[in-house]
Amino acid sequence: MSVPERPFSHDKSHEFGGKGLLERLRDGVVVGDGGYIMALERRGFVDVETWMTEAVLEHPEAVKQLHREFLLAGSDVLQACTYSATDDKLVLKKDLMSRHFSMIGVNCLSDPVMTIDTMRLMKEALDAEGLRPLLMTQPNGFFSTGTDRYGYRSCPEYPLALESGTVSRFDVYKYARAAYDLGVRYIGGCCGFQPYHIRAIGEELAKERGKLPPSSAKHKPWGEGVRHSASDFISARVYLEHWKNLVPPTGQPGPPSQHFEVLCREKVLHLKLLSFISKTNYTEVKLVISYSVIASAV
Repeated sequence: MSVPERPFSHDKSHEFGGKGLLERLRDGVVVGDGGYIMALERRGFVDVETWMTEAVLEHPEAVKQLHREFLLAGSDVLQACTYSATDDKLVLKKDLMSRHFSMIGVNCLSDPVMTIDTMRLMKEALDAEGLRPLLMTQPNGFFSTGTDRYGYRSCPEYPLALESGTVSRFDVYKYARAAYDLGVRYIGGCCGFQPYHIRAIGEELAKERGKLPPSSAKHKPWGEGVRHSASDFISARVYLEHWKNLVPPTGQPGPPSQHFEVLCREKVLHLKLLSFISKTNYTEVKLVISYSVIASAV
């Protein structure tokens, strides 16, 4: 999880040099892409009622733009946007027990932490059977600790209020390193993974891959970009340990239904306090405010 130096060129070629995907994976790391359907829903091109990829037909330019963003972020592989695209929405099931597979992995439902834990268990089982397939991980981009077998879909905030649980670029740095150290060589993301998340994978593994993502030309890993901020309190956050150990707060004061209701109550309280101040002395007001703060804390 160290900040890579900058001897690497910003990769502008996503050709495999004539190699197939499996051959490329045996040679090193392949960076996947992120989640299309959820990103397109947030941009107004997908209906959450069906999660169908009608945007491919209705707004192909929107799909192409998202592909471009993942490409710029360093994706080696761009997947076709075909989720739930069959008439009967059937999903093809493969018999993994046949042992005739070249690659196996964990996709979506779980966040990066749970995905790595699952892959670790899978790898132990594969090793015990003497199997050595190539490994792939594509977690979703939302923390969902404690969910059931339906993963992040069982969270009450799914699918329209997941933003506060979004993984940060720093979480993805750590995910990419953990996946690589586990032996995973196809490392990408699924629902909720944005282009900047994919860029983080490429940046964390820049030394192993010998290159940085194209969009890293305007981004420095692990917070290095704040070093020359005009505000001292921001430039002080340039240290690696700050970002490695940061636990971002949600910033939510309560449910949306109460946000403005609370503000209205506070405004009424403020007006009453001003009225009270005009009728008493400063010392008494300080005592009242202190008592109010203590009461709120208790």
